[in-house]
Amino acid sequence: MIQKLKYIFSPKSVAIVGASETPNKVGNVILRNFLDNKFSGKVYPVNPKYGKLFGLRCYAKLAEIEGKVDCVIIATPAETVPDIVEECVAKKVGGVVILSGGFEEVKRNDLSDRIKEIAKKNDLPIIGPNCLGVFNPYSKVDSIFLPMYKLERPKPGKIAFITQSGAVGSTVMDLAAYYGIGISKFISYGNATVLDESDYLEYLMHDRETEIIILYMEGAKDGRKLLEQMKKVNKVKPIIALKAGKGAGGAAAARSHTGNIAGSYLAYNAAFKQAKVTEADGIIEIFDFVKIFDQPKPKGNRIGIITNGGGIGVLTTDYIENEGLKLAQFSEETKKELAKILPTYGTVNNPLDLVADAGIEAYNKAIEAMMKDPNIDALIIIVLTQTPPIDERIIHVLTKASDDRRKPIATISIGGSYTETYRKILESKGVPSYNSPQAAVRAMERLVTYANYLNRLKK
Repeated sequence: MIQKLKYIFSPKSVAIVGASETPNKVGNVILRNFLDNKFSGKVYPVNPKYGKLFGLRCYAKLAEIEGKVDCVIIATPAETVPDIVEECVAKKVGGVVILSGGFEEVKRNDLSDRIKEIAKKNDLPIIGPNCLGVFNPYSKVDSIFLPMYKLERPKPGKIAFITQSGAVGSTVMDLAAYYGIGISKFISYGNATVLDESDYLEYLMHDRETEIIILYMEGAKDGRKLLEQMKKVNKVKPIIALKAGKGAGGAAAARSHTGNIAGSYLAYNAAFKQAKVTEADGIIEIFDFVKIFDQPKPKGNRIGIITNGGGIGVLTTDYIENEGLKLAQFSEETKKELAKILPTYGTVNNPLDLVADAGIEAYNKAIEAMMKDPNIDALIIIVLTQTPPIDERIIHVLTKASDDRRKPIATISIGGSYTETYRKILESKGVPSYNSPQAAVRAMERLVTYANYLNRLKK
């Protein structure tokens, strides 16, 4: 069944059951998504109310469609869905996405049980129900029912996002698009009536376009299955997990949200640790970790710091020690190279303070010296953009250091709108950029920990 998910993410034909001409109705938004994105396959609107929609023939039922249908997206009332799923089986559809709510989350298990029975009996992959939809920027599949003018879609990239919550999913999508972070697959799975988070992890493990996986979940129906799948997948591609419903109130809210029991957070936390999954503490931290995980894996935990503001360098040093990382000891050759860069009153130490009058060339030379030093495993580069010598050329220097791939880097810039403009450009170029030393160091520590885990597997 999991292999058949290709019919949902890369279909050659899509039918939208519940297609509508009414603006902002779910069936209208989905149909417009496929048309506006210039989806290259066939699009079949299905709704007995219409003869045509947006210049396309509109079918009364699936059976009337002459050609093959790879994927069916259902946006009709819950009571109608089981019969439509039966029609999908008769039509020999490849896969189904059910956006409709009104199932386990409102105790209509009779409807969800019937859907599950049909799917299992006929080996039919179904995403949902009660979900936001799926998004694949490579194939231009977009069944997310939030209009594009309200929710910007991210560019193609390497990060897949599996989410139980449509609201959290839409927030992450919007932020990813805003910061220029690319997505490979977006999967909102809702009630997980047929396929669950473990199944999507397995699918993404083999997906060529995915290198990093984000998992947002409230509760799992099969905790043992999830643990085993996380163990297997995390050895191949890093998983960054965010668990909601940690307290009693949150667990109760999760149950009414998707019909899944959140369970003991301690059990999930233990499972994440056992599988060596990186756990985030909030949506912002997801992005903090994702950015750094696209960097090359460090060989150790020795960090070199470059700064043009001494105080921020000291704060970064404190966080490095708090997170269990180490300040690198410069080699003698590196010390000689760095001494040539600094003014006469400068001191060669780690953190390396280039002082406030340091220009672009000083950063360029300092970064190169540290890249060559075998005593340094990773770099944290602090740039206070407010100083007069710093201009837009620093973006090129930092992008070159990131693209070099010799060692992982993280950059820190703290400030207002001017600084945030710089940071946004860096993000769009794949350079990990942070607005606090704590965030940068925490992210680097998670990358070091994951790299150590992979190194132990190789031994």
